[in-house]
Amino acid sequence: MLYLQSAVIIRPGTTPDEYGNERPDWGAGATRIPVDGVNVQPVNGSTEDTDDRQLTVTGWRLYTSRGVDLDLRETDRVEFDGMVLQVIGKVARWPAPGGGVHHIEADLQEVD
Repeated sequence: MLYLQSAVIIRPGTTPDEYGNERPDWGAGATRIPVDGVNVQPVNGSTEDTDDRQLTVTGWRLYTSRGVDLDLRETDRVEFDGMVLQVIGKVARWPAPGGGVHHIEADLQEVD
């Protein structure tokens, strides 16, 4: 019952900037990969930064069920429940006894 949620992995394309450097393209160049059977939960509450502007940061964590490995990278974003979340740090792939991946966990962050 825990892994009934759906999300979309958003993988950026690349586009050159005015100096010829490749930079992420989150628009038309991005690839959208739908995934089912995940669990996304809030973690670590929310923090506010009001030094320069009103900013609320909310943490989330994505889990997969046993035996499920997603093609999720630290450079991706995840669309879930009307939010676009950034992957924070490396995606944790927990090893299964006997080999393979038991499940994955990924820290996500929404910035308003």
